[in-house]
Amino acid sequence: MSAATNSNESYCTFTLASDVTAGGLPSEEEIAKQLESNDPKVKRHALKAAIMAMLGGEAMPRILMQVIRFCINSDDKPLKKLCMLYWEVVPKYQEPTSDEVLLATSGGHALQRKLLPEMILVCNALMNDLNHPNEYVRGSMLRFLCTVKDEEILGPLIPSIKACLQHRHQYVRKNAVLAVFHAHRLHGETLIPDGPELVDAFINAEIDVGARRNAFLMLYNESEELAIQFLAKNLDNVVKFGDGFALLVLDLTRKACRRDPNQKSRFVRVLFQMLSSDSAAVSYEAAWTLISLSNSPTAVRAAAVTYTNLLNSQNDNNVMMIVLERLEQLQKKHSKILQELLQDILRALSSPNPDICKKVLDVAMTLVTTKNVADVVTTLKREVSKTTQESSDSSEDKGKVYRNMLITAIHGCAVRFPDVAESVVHTLMDFLSSDGGMQVIIFVRAIVERYPDLRPAILSKLISTVDEVTNNHVMCICLWILGEYCETRETVKDAFDVITEQLGNAPFIVQANEKQAQEQAAAEAAKGPKMVTKNVVLSDGTYATQTVYSEPKISQNALDNGPQLRKMIIGGDIFLGTIIASCLTKMCLRAPDVGVDAVAVKSMTVKALLTMCGIVKMAEVTVSAQKSSLADCSERITLCCRALLDPKATALLKQTLLNEGKTSFASFLTNIQGNEGSGKEESKEEIVTAQADDLIHFRQLRSLTAQGGDLDLDDGSDLARATGYADGGSLLSNELSHVYQLSGFADPVYAEAFVTVHDYDILLEILVINRTPNTLANLTIELSTMGDMKIVERPQSQTIGPLDQITIRASIKVSSTETGHIFGTIVYEDAATQEKGYINLNDIHMDIMDYIRPATCTDEVFRSMWAEFEWENKVAISTSIADLIEFVDHIVGSTNMSCLTPHDRNEKGSFLAANLYAKSVFGEDALVNVSVEKKEDNDGKLAGYIRIRSKTQGIALSLGDRITNVQRGLQPNKKQ
Repeated sequence: MSAATNSNESYCTFTLASDVTAGGLPSEEEIAKQLESNDPKVKRHALKAAIMAMLGGEAMPRILMQVIRFCINSDDKPLKKLCMLYWEVVPKYQEPTSDEVLLATSGGHALQRKLLPEMILVCNALMNDLNHPNEYVRGSMLRFLCTVKDEEILGPLIPSIKACLQHRHQYVRKNAVLAVFHAHRLHGETLIPDGPELVDAFINAEIDVGARRNAFLMLYNESEELAIQFLAKNLDNVVKFGDGFALLVLDLTRKACRRDPNQKSRFVRVLFQMLSSDSAAVSYEAAWTLISLSNSPTAVRAAAVTYTNLLNSQNDNNVMMIVLERLEQLQKKHSKILQELLQDILRALSSPNPDICKKVLDVAMTLVTTKNVADVVTTLKREVSKTTQESSDSSEDKGKVYRNMLITAIHGCAVRFPDVAESVVHTLMDFLSSDGGMQVIIFVRAIVERYPDLRPAILSKLISTVDEVTNNHVMCICLWILGEYCETRETVKDAFDVITEQLGNAPFIVQANEKQAQEQAAAEAAKGPKMVTKNVVLSDGTYATQTVYSEPKISQNALDNGPQLRKMIIGGDIFLGTIIASCLTKMCLRAPDVGVDAVAVKSMTVKALLTMCGIVKMAEVTVSAQKSSLADCSERITLCCRALLDPKATALLKQTLLNEGKTSFASFLTNIQGNEGSGKEESKEEIVTAQADDLIHFRQLRSLTAQGGDLDLDDGSDLARATGYADGGSLLSNELSHVYQLSGFADPVYAEAFVTVHDYDILLEILVINRTPNTLANLTIELSTMGDMKIVERPQSQTIGPLDQITIRASIKVSSTETGHIFGTIVYEDAATQEKGYINLNDIHMDIMDYIRPATCTDEVFRSMWAEFEWENKVAISTSIADLIEFVDHIVGSTNMSCLTPHDRNEKGSFLAANLYAKSVFGEDALVNVSVEKKEDNDGKLAGYIRIRSKTQGIALSLGDRITNVQRGLQPNKKQ
């Protein structure tokens, strides 16, 4: 923050809203006249105007004496408060003459300031208020004195301040302690050298919670030894002294132990007492302070229990997220202790917020061991069952996402601990027909491959539940599993019979009579309910009119008369038809090897061929979104038919069809497991802190001596960690990139703005420089916005001296993610010529990248959002980059998104497709699909399209503009 440019700002500790003097500020003469009025309302209005004018740079020397004469002895409470604000603003010292300034400069000594004579009257009035019989007047005056920094004013008031320490009312006493603290901190040796001893005697006799807290604050800052002595005498009563006092004790603990680690033992007892405090803030602070001081299992366990109690007792999502972060940090060094509390942590899954549940599962999965995995899986299975019992209430929004989280967590447990896989998989297979069916079937597919012993039970369960599957993608994976892993006579025959029974006989197209029945049923449903009015006889014998809405009954047979698998094929799912053909072919080829007799094999082959012919006919006739897959479907099914009919083709293709699929899938699972392992190793390697030849930083050395774990006791003073900047160079370059020049160097007023974007708020710090030799009065920056932005704090009018400068601030609230513009005009009045001037400012363009954050999601969630979002922006690729992967990396880095599609950088191809995902700070999702092709007939240039989808129009258009601007090529100075 820049230094104060106005002399009044060195005194002022407040601001006033600009509407208190609507219609313009009155002149000094008018204010002086209004202050002479007998009406307190007129006086208050005049004093507000004087304060506003002085804050704007006006001197108004006549007003001081008017306030002393007509306002200082008033009994009106609001006027007294305004007087205190006026004493803050008014200059209290005489302006030095030029001779005094030259003398001080030549002599090399500091310039001696002289108090205004009028201030003697002001001090007398302040003393009268300090001795006032009304406790409110006394207390408010003591609060005001906490803002006064002048020794000449505070000196005569010290006896009265000390006397207020013995006042009967606690409001006066607690403010008197703060006044003593303020005076001793600024001028302790000269004004009140016995301040600590005075407050020490006061705190031992005080019974009020607020006054005791303020007294301890004084001792904590000015005489730490006295504070520690008082704490030692009252260790058993600390919990009764209030939350504010307890937080001060924790601050004292951190400060003392940072300076001298040997004092830890003096504070451990009181920390254990504070863990059981009724205040969540006190118990939380005590827990992490205790962990910082001690690594003993008893201390860590007590702190962990406190964290889990807070996690389950607090309803605020922010509090729960902070506690989970602490538990995650604690897990890195004390995982064995947290494993004892794993069930208590899992109780937080009852939160209705999906983000909280996700964080709980992330923490819990790192604590699962062979000892507690059975209990964890039981809890997770119970939570999955709850998701199906929830009706359409407030928790329904979290149901689908939460169920997917639970299934993923159970999948992770089953992969790490094979013993629980059998008990888990059968439970989860009941959810194949639910929203999380895709997650379940992917989990089942991995279990079937990894654990051959579980295959018979899983396959029999899958065969019996195929008819319940309603999702086409889930059905595809089910059929692939049955085709690959049915390796016994019973499973092959059962699976083949179920699939053919579900499919029915060819043809798989809608017949004329069925189509007519469906159209008739849809027409009846479109008519809506009919209103029927009739007369009825009530129980008391009177007549009444009854109106009934009757809806036509829709024949279910007309709409869906058949199994789910047949409806999917008739609906035009060509890809599913190809999967069915491949599955039936594999079963027919494997049947002779598992002991099926020749007659049965021949019957199976004939049924498979008829089914495949029907599927090809369906693909040719049906108009669907998969019509482009007709050629691939025909080619694939032709290959399957040849493998069943031609003995030579059978000999060549049998091993490939029956074994290569499983081999490829096993390799895929191995690669995934290897990537997860390497990711964990990389994260562990990042924890490496310092090398042997690194320079020793004194602050780091001090923190390492004071702390017991990884937590720093001086957490609040570490600015680099608080602001998120690793070094000063990046801080400076980042600030310079957000500076915008608003006017030209030749303009009478030069202006530039420093823009700070923090989630929903934009803060403008506008530096205004008067380049003229004249004073500019009533200088105002009138700002306007375009887009979903609203100015919540408009700049105030200012008066700038010749060649002077000032910093003006404005605050803007942002409500959505889209490109916005801020534009405006500077209006001023030349004090010498009385002419008005106008300067149009350059626009400030708000970049969408300030609101976009990388995020991740599963492929299923991405596909569902892609189908749901209606706003799409299609951008043609036109770039000088020649490499496919390099282009995708450039788009990812330029748009601040994360790539969801893994790709091998060693493979060389002519086509690449990738999905990108990000979230805005407002929770809006941004989806991007990159489809890029390297054409040989286009001089090797890249071609294709980038499609952006979002729920709102603004983010789709803004991201499209961003991609259009950055896709041309890499920046010359960009570091690769």
